[in-house]
Amino acid sequence: MEPLTIVEMLEKTGFATGSVVQMFEAASGMAARGHKVVVVTRPSPEMAARCAAAGVEHRTLALRHEFDLPSMVRFARLARERKADVVHVHKGIAHAVAWGATFLGARYGLVVNRGVSFPVDAWSAIKYRSRRVGRIVTVAESIRQVVIASGRIRPEKVSVVYAGVDLARFDPARTDPSAVRNELGIPPEARVVGHVGMRDWKGWKELVRAFPAIRADHQDAHLLLVACTSTAQRDGVLGLAREMGLAGAVTATMARTDMPDVLAACEVVVDPSWAGTGITGTVREAMALGKPVVVTAVAGNPELVEDGVSGILVPPRDVPMLSAAVSRLLRDAELSARLAAAGQERVRAHFSTEARVARLEALYLRVAHERRTGAR
Repeated sequence: MEPLTIVEMLEKTGFATGSVVQMFEAASGMAARGHKVVVVTRPSPEMAARCAAAGVEHRTLALRHEFDLPSMVRFARLARERKADVVHVHKGIAHAVAWGATFLGARYGLVVNRGVSFPVDAWSAIKYRSRRVGRIVTVAESIRQVVIASGRIRPEKVSVVYAGVDLARFDPARTDPSAVRNELGIPPEARVVGHVGMRDWKGWKELVRAFPAIRADHQDAHLLLVACTSTAQRDGVLGLAREMGLAGAVTATMARTDMPDVLAACEVVVDPSWAGTGITGTVREAMALGKPVVVTAVAGNPELVEDGVSGILVPPRDVPMLSAAVSRLLRDAELSARLAAAGQERVRAHFSTEARVARLEALYLRVAHERRTGAR
C-alpha cells in the first residue's frame, strides 16, 4: 500500500469542540500510519502547536464563509502543490471551499463529514449529489438514512464511520475529579449528574426541569451543566435553577478542555437531546470512563447505548421518564455498576479512536482508487 497524501480541513479550531477533536485525531492517526497529512484550518496557535507535535503539516486559510473565493483559489493551489489524493472536510464552510476548488483545477477524492441528524437542506443536497464528492461519511446509521432520504443521495455514496474515543486520554486511572469539584465549589459528598451542551435542542432545560424530582429522592444530587455559550446564558441557567428551587444545587460553566476530569467528577452522565444529535461525544467519553449514562433514544444514540445493557434510553422531552431514570441509577448501585462496566467494554470494542482511524483509512484508500480509475 502506497502512502496517501491526505488533507483534513475544518473552519473551527477550538479543542473544546467535538468536530475539532475528531478531525485532529483522524489527522494524527493517519500520520502515525505513514500517510502524509496536511491540516487546513483558520489561523490558530494551538492547532499549529498540536500539529507540529504530531508531525502533521498545518496550513491556514481565512475560510470566512461558503462563497469565500480567495480561500478556494488558495486551497486549489495548495492541493495541486501537495498532490492531494483525498480531502476530508468536516463542516459546511470547509466543504464549500474544497468543493469550489475542484472547479478551479484541483483534483482529489472529496470526502464530506455529516455529524448531525437534521434533514439535508437544498444547498447541501446540491453539493452532496455532485460527482465531485466521492463519499459522504456519517457518524451513525440513522444519520446515513436521513442523508439518503432528505438529500436524495445514492445509498452507496454514503458510508458510516463511528466517531471514536481516545482511550488513553479517557482512562479513569489518569483523571483527577477532585480538581474539578474543588474549582467549581461542588461539595465532595455531592452526587453529580453531568450534562454537556447548552443549545436548546441539547435538552438541558428538560434536565433542569427533571431535577426537582431527582432531588426529592436524592437530596445530595447536584447538577453540572457544561459548555454555556456565553456568560449571559450561564446567568440565565442559574436564574432558572433558582426559580425551580434549585439554588445551590446547580453549577453551570463555560466550555472546558479538561473533559476527562469533568466527566470523572460525575456519578451519572445524561444526554437529554431531542434533535440534531448524531452520537453524542460526551456519552462515548463517559462510557469509556466507566460512568453510567442516561440518553434519549434519538438519532444514533441507540446505536451506542443498548437500553438496560450499557445504559438507559428514555424518550425525548419526557421529563418524568428522565428524572425516573437518573433517580434509578443514583438509587441502585449494583445496576449502575453493571451498566457502566458494559458501556465501558462496548466503547473499547467498537468506538475507539483506533477503530475509527482504521475504518477511515480503508475508506480513503477506496476513494483514492475510485478517483484514479474513474470507478464509482
